[in-house]
Amino acid sequence: MAPLSAPFRTIVRTALPPRCPACGVPVAEDHRFCAECWDQLRFLGPPWCARCCTPFSYDRGAGTICAACMAAPPAHAGVRAAVAYGDVARKLALGLKYGGRAGVAETMARPMARLLPDGVDWLVPVPLHRWRLWRRGYNQAALIARAVGRIADVPVSVDVLARTRHTPVLRGLSGRERRAAVARAFVVRADVAGAAVVLVDDVHTSGATAEACTAALLKAGARSVSVLCWARVLGSDD
Repeated sequence: MAPLSAPFRTIVRTALPPRCPACGVPVAEDHRFCAECWDQLRFLGPPWCARCCTPFSYDRGAGTICAACMAAPPAHAGVRAAVAYGDVARKLALGLKYGGRAGVAETMARPMARLLPDGVDWLVPVPLHRWRLWRRGYNQAALIARAVGRIADVPVSVDVLARTRHTPVLRGLSGRERRAAVARAFVVRADVAGAAVVLVDDVHTSGATAEACTAALLKAGARSVSVLCWARVLGSDD
């Protein structure tokens, strides 16, 4: 398909201007937030725990580990989230997951890509069970992973992990119930021996799904597993 001419692009942008991905008001560019929604987003990054990447309220020095990791360090190499979970972050996640708004995958991916750790071999999205995939028509984590991969020029594989057991919706369950629900629900179907894997998801809540995926990847020989997501629920039982 031939590219649109400049005059026609101007007409299209006038009739159909870019809109804030959260509230829908017109904005200057695609994937940009309006000032009001932007102010409600809390972007995450260092200073954070050197082990799990939970943000610190102030810089505690390089290599500092949070109390939770001192007591029980996670198997993964940290959860890197673009933003803290809140009203605006939730609107994007729900719009992608249930509203068919595939375009917001790139909106999420742009700040996520800046948080990728060094030396990544594979981006691997958290898989859906085949029944849920057939009903929804797509895996939101795979859309985000592909967008991050394009931006950061990192390989993406949607075939590394499979969810072999249909699990219940985790929303509303306790941390213990979530972990029980996803235990041994994932299998590795590709060679990941010695690979540094980044597991990609939309929202990190209790960490149960990430822990189950990490366990499967490490058992299959992955060198390390980091978690990269759009939003992270802070102050819960992560």
